[in-house]
Amino acid sequence: MRRNIELRSDTFTKPTHVMLEAMFSAKVGDDVFGEDEVVNSLEKKASELFGMEAAIFCPSGTMTNQLAIRTHCSPGSEVICDAQSHVYIYEGGGIAVNAFSSVKPIHGHQGKITAEQVRNSINNPNDIHQPISKLVSLENTANRGGGSIYDFNEILKIKSVCEEKNLILHLDGARLFNALVETKETPKDYGQVFDSISICLSKGLGCPVGSLLLGNNDFIQKARRFRKLMGGGWRQAGFLAAAGIYALENNIQRLKEDHMRAKRIGEFLSRSKDVKSVYPVETNIVIFEVNDYLTAKEYVDKLVLDGIRCIPFGHQLIRMVTHLDFTEDDLEYLLTKL
Repeated sequence: MRRNIELRSDTFTKPTHVMLEAMFSAKVGDDVFGEDEVVNSLEKKASELFGMEAAIFCPSGTMTNQLAIRTHCSPGSEVICDAQSHVYIYEGGGIAVNAFSSVKPIHGHQGKITAEQVRNSINNPNDIHQPISKLVSLENTANRGGGSIYDFNEILKIKSVCEEKNLILHLDGARLFNALVETKETPKDYGQVFDSISICLSKGLGCPVGSLLLGNNDFIQKARRFRKLMGGGWRQAGFLAAAGIYALENNIQRLKEDHMRAKRIGEFLSRSKDVKSVYPVETNIVIFEVNDYLTAKEYVDKLVLDGIRCIPFGHQLIRMVTHLDFTEDDLEYLLTKL
């Protein structure tokens, strides 16, 4: 029987039977009217988890990031972020379209920037030739950095710069829980540092759809207006919110299983004759570079013949992402085909 192993992204996860039961039994209402009790419960649960005042449930991480930037920024503002940030390269130019703001991309290390880099990137507010530096956006874990994790002490240093220079600090935490299960920090530690946080439920946590944006009450109320403006108001969204509640209660600690499998893949690839280098594997993302006689597409196409799907991440770079539907048996099969 031909295998079908999906490693292109952790967004390909399917709800488990138990998660589906939670979804089917949800008592829903109209979320635009604020009357879906399950959505309200999810938002309350997430905000309390991070020690923040409020949250808003949205269809995607792109929307939560863009809502944050639109709410924080005004026309002529500038967002400081790593040059490989999702908010910069994977969100359709949304910073310009939605917030009428520009971007100052920083070339960090494995998708992560430093406090010193942030300080050196802030424009002189009295120089009328430059946009006004307004917001710093960090991504943890960093997707294009191979799922790399920020040192929390560096985040604290960046926060100090933001406070000193009156900048807002936003976190694209699409895979933040992948970082948290590997470090000593808690969600509340992050809630005390960031002005807003975006978290995805539809990646490693296994939900079919959904992300949350967290912040203070005033910020979330403004974001709710912009969500409506973007067409993001939804009705009986409690069916999806129920999956989110289940995921937050049951699927966080199991992320370590995905990390262990990713590390085994990375170790195996580092010994492969076809592989030039492998990014350090810290969480559930494996990025590797094939040797000069191959292209990423050639390598990926070869694996497709064995029922294994991953994704080119550049001319010779390839990404694999482990998740809850990628089993130990799948791993053993994969290792025989690499």
